[in-house]
Amino acid sequence: MAKNRFNPKPLSELAPKWSDKLSNYVEKAQDINSLQGPLEQALGPILSKKCRVANYSDGTLFIEAASATLATRLGYLKMEILSAFRQSGLHDCGQIKITSNPEAQQRLQQPTQNTVSAKRRDGLSQATASQLSQLAENAPPGLKEKLLKLASHNRDKKS
Repeated sequence: MAKNRFNPKPLSELAPKWSDKLSNYVEKAQDINSLQGPLEQALGPILSKKCRVANYSDGTLFIEAASATLATRLGYLKMEILSAFRQSGLHDCGQIKITSNPEAQQRLQQPTQNTVSAKRRDGLSQATASQLSQLAENAPPGLKEKLLKLASHNRDKKS
């Protein structure tokens, strides 16, 4: 049977050098992701949402905090964090370095329904539309026209 040239080829066949690097990268990312659990146990659910494990290399654990204030607070908790990581099986962890990175919190947060619904809310409320209409009654002709147009963006309108 002939080989179909349109079938996808394995990555190891296309780029043998990349395959090893990518698998090492994925493995490292999974290892770092698994270290987030002990961090959450050490800090609790509130503080752990505002920081993340950035890297682990040569016995040094790198943690990114969402603000400089939080980084300072984590500095005071270094020994508790170190104890929690050693209890979880990371015995060669000897040092913790904490840096401030405001983007760390953005990476951890998932978009919630509240933020999505707030962005999608378009139009004015009925009360605002009626206030704009009342204001337009005594306004000059050019402004009256614009206020009425704005009032027509009523979101509670049933049409």
